[in-house]
Amino acid sequence: MLITVSVPSLLRDCTGGNVKFQLDALTLQEALNQLISSYPLLRVHLWTETGQVRKHVLLYYNDTNIAWLDDLNITLQQGDQLIVFQAVSGG
Repeated sequence: MLITVSVPSLLRDCTGGNVKFQLDALTLQEALNQLISSYPLLRVHLWTETGQVRKHVLLYYNDTNIAWLDDLNITLQQGDQLIVFQAVSGG
């Protein structure tokens, strides 16, 4: 199933200049795995060394933060979205 992935423009260097692209996966977990497989530079920006989503990163499956999901083996549907939000701080 093709889903749309959106990443902040700050991470486009990790995705070949793309801020919106499609992935083909059957489940949300497969899409997340494929995201890192296709764009390995994203791993350090999105996940800690222990595999946890970094504190300043929010990953949304459609309108739901994946941190709120009990299981990531959700079957994807046409038109689903995976959205990466990354907090930026500065002064």
